[in-house]
Amino acid sequence: MSTTPPVSRPRAIVRIHFHPQQRSDELFAQLLDVLGGISPTIEPLPADWSAYMDVTGSLRFWDRDVEGLVAVIRLRLLALHGVQSSAGAGPTRAIAAMAASVTAPGAATIVGCTPYEVAAFLRPRPAAALPGVGPKTARTLGEYGIATVGDLADTPPAALQRILGTAARQIHTLAHGVDERPVVPAAAPRSMSAAHRFDRDELDTDRHQRTVLALAEDLGGRLREASEIAQALTLTVTYADHTHTTRTRTLAEATAHTPALAGTARRLLADLGLQRARVRSISLRAERLRPAVHATHQLTLDDRDEKLHRLEAALDRARARYGPGVAGAASAFNSITTP
Repeated sequence: MSTTPPVSRPRAIVRIHFHPQQRSDELFAQLLDVLGGISPTIEPLPADWSAYMDVTGSLRFWDRDVEGLVAVIRLRLLALHGVQSSAGAGPTRAIAAMAASVTAPGAATIVGCTPYEVAAFLRPRPAAALPGVGPKTARTLGEYGIATVGDLADTPPAALQRILGTAARQIHTLAHGVDERPVVPAAAPRSMSAAHRFDRDELDTDRHQRTVLALAEDLGGRLREASEIAQALTLTVTYADHTHTTRTRTLAEATAHTPALAGTARRLLADLGLQRARVRSISLRAERLRPAVHATHQLTLDDRDEKLHRLEAALDRARARYGPGVAGAASAFNSITTP
């Protein structure tokens, strides 16, 4: 008796971006819960408020195609939490991410799973849109007349390897729409945030800097109180038109030391190059938290850092006894109180 082999069903991967007016760790967790009600395979990406979903097994349960299920997801996010979203979907992680990157808030881009549909989406895209092709690589490719993903796909692998080296094989594979990377289920990495909303749209760059310093001090104190250290900081600036810019930087070493947090936060703000920007709010999030017992400290013959740690501990005790705002960096005073 012959046995018919099972039919392989194409994967359906979704990359969804959340666009709330105000951000908080609690809201991000609640939005992930909404996604979890659709599919158990969720990979959160809190740095840019997005997530991957593998909805391959959910299509039959919900009796919808990919476009219909994405519409259900976006409708639930809006109905339950008032959060607008955008989504890209396709048969691979790379295609879903590329589709999401060209989709405006409140819309969705769905790429079909047939070879024709995959090629029709990928080939006209600029080479820089392909995951793994950064600005420098794109410039190098441009010098050889390789401007689009279609050009990448048509370039012989041996020639591409001479141009790009070891990265050529993966890039060539992605250019053909092949990407076997799975969506890896995970809980959202633990984080801690502080935010300030200005009474009016704030154009003063000095006020922006003082606010960022105050947020860093607030986070540092709370991290030390919780015996936690952060491995990265994310700065989000929201403007008068409700658009926002987010930047993340990994710390040189995981820490709860306020000067280290403040220095990184200031660099993040400087990188934005805000000039006469009408800023509505600023938030700072400590990312990838772990217990402080895992902290490492670079040994040095200079005892200045040790003195700063002792001073920091004394200020923490003063704030614990007399309340927040009693002590801190002078430049943070006359700034707003963080939540």
